[in-house]
Amino acid sequence: MLVSLPSICLDERPCFTPMPEDFPIGPDASRPASLRFLILVTLIAVVVALWYLASHSLRLGREVHWIASTTPCNLHGGACTARLGDSVLAFEMGGEGPIRAQEILPLAVSLSGVEARSVEVEFVGRDMDMGFHHFALSPGEDGVFRGEGQLSFCTDAVMPWQAIVVVETADGRLGSRFDFDVERPGR
Repeated sequence: MLVSLPSICLDERPCFTPMPEDFPIGPDASRPASLRFLILVTLIAVVVALWYLASHSLRLGREVHWIASTTPCNLHGGACTARLGDSVLAFEMGGEGPIRAQEILPLAVSLSGVEARSVEVEFVGRDMDMGFHHFALSPGEDGVFRGEGQLSFCTDAVMPWQAIVVVETADGRLGSRFDFDVERPGR
């Protein structure tokens, strides 16, 4: 069924070409390939944006007073410290020797000059997203927070990581970042 519209053309020829009777209309009509491609690209962009938003909202670092580490340190050799006034945060992982991916790593955070409610450690790839590596530590009777963590495997010969330590106190959140590298075994 065609609907005729009033014509405002100045000459005798029709102002528009009517749609053919066999033109597909409705839910059964197929979409052009370019439209399907644009819909797919839009859906992928929305999924990536949601993943990015969720990934960064779950990360530590919201409303944290960051403390710089006191000196460059080597987490492969022992504890690293950060000082804020009279407060000192010391972070140790892996014990003695090299830190390796895919191994259970003992984590320890000791504090002096500040009382902590909770301590969390997150490992973040400095040059690439390596996934979500977030670990809550438990308080020990000696006042040291302990737990275990693990790093994911990377195909690069040397993977640069950052350990983010966040301490929840009565006055807010304190945190520090410690950089370290992990070499791929057999390198």
